[in-house]
Amino acid sequence: MTTPLDNFQQDWKRFEQSHVWHPYAAMPAATPPFAVSSASGVHLKLEDGRELIDGMSSWWAAIHGYNHPALNSAIQSQLKQMSHVMFGGLTHKPAAELAALLVELAPEPLDQVFFADSGSVAVEVAIKMALQYWQAKGATKKQRLLTVRGGYHGDTFGAMAVCDPDTGMHHLFSQALSKHYFAPAPSCLFSAKWDDECIAEFRTLLQANHRQIAAVILEPIVQGAGGMRFYSPEYLRQVRALCDEYGLLLIFDEIATGFGRTGKLFAAEYAHVSPDIMCVGKALTGGYMTLAATLATREISGQISHNGSAFMHGPTFMANPLACAVAIASIKLLLDSPWQSRVAEIESQFQQGLEGCRGLLGVSDVRALGAIGVIEFDEPLDMAWIQPLLVEKGVWLRPFGRLLYAMPPFIIGNQDLKKIITVMAEITQLVSQNHG
Repeated sequence: MTTPLDNFQQDWKRFEQSHVWHPYAAMPAATPPFAVSSASGVHLKLEDGRELIDGMSSWWAAIHGYNHPALNSAIQSQLKQMSHVMFGGLTHKPAAELAALLVELAPEPLDQVFFADSGSVAVEVAIKMALQYWQAKGATKKQRLLTVRGGYHGDTFGAMAVCDPDTGMHHLFSQALSKHYFAPAPSCLFSAKWDDECIAEFRTLLQANHRQIAAVILEPIVQGAGGMRFYSPEYLRQVRALCDEYGLLLIFDEIATGFGRTGKLFAAEYAHVSPDIMCVGKALTGGYMTLAATLATREISGQISHNGSAFMHGPTFMANPLACAVAIASIKLLLDSPWQSRVAEIESQFQQGLEGCRGLLGVSDVRALGAIGVIEFDEPLDMAWIQPLLVEKGVWLRPFGRLLYAMPPFIIGNQDLKKIITVMAEITQLVSQNHG
């Protein structure tokens, strides 16, 4: 009688396809995943020997690429001291040093740091902070949030509840989710002239429901997995002013945009406004380990902790020392590098290289901001033939919905980036021909 381990040893890839469930996929997956044997720099090496240029930074996290000596060294050094210790009642220097770095870099007055396991959990923490803050102030009716359509904040239940309720990936759970208020997605484009109509419905919703609203939550400047939309910094300034007018908390989800992706260290810097709570993750550890953080003001922590009350959240692997150590190394590596000029060059190449796709049949928009290049189509893309073709052409991209996009590591060279852009244009030509 063969055991699962016997089957694994005989053919691990076949075993994997029968037993391992992948994200946003059926079981088994309609298209078998590509097996990676190693990664270095901006290249992924597959088990069959093919090499791919990584245009995704492993879901936007590996900003320094793979197998970086400075990050490897940080994790190896920490491993010799301590791989993990519970954070309840204990602490350690890597957590304190990482917190110091985050407080130094974050917009004032964010100076309280709560570590979490992932971006979704960081959003859960932010929501709970907002709700517990108002409970501590005796405003128990403030149980709802206000956000905008087209957003994405994670896959856990609290985070799902503030993702787009209709076009988002979580529509199956809509009846089980907490109910919040949704304004239209920001219609004002990043570089367009401001029109006050862009904020009108948001303002109306806030005026009518502010007594029930605990906080506003937004992805600043870039709506990521909800559609890769880039909107005007003035929108954030208007939202900040409205939150101040009605005394509401403002949460910025910088999980995808933080640490340089948009050309600013944090996307909110485009608007020169600060939130009351901010979530960071993804690039925090340079893609090495799962770690996120929720930063808040001392006013929030003080109100929640009034009379010794505890904030009710505590992940088992909170502030894991290995993750903290590599996050410190990643942030220092970023700050010591010419990341601004690198990201600006990536943006320039995207703008020049993708512009030829504008106007093609089936293409609705082409846009770039920082190290993000996007081609948006009129109809959803057929992953069944596009994904294998991308691999065949030597590029790793992960299109979704109507979007073919790239968010490469900041260290990518001009030739590798040119190859990604060329392949994106070739795929777009094929989609356009099929559309006709």
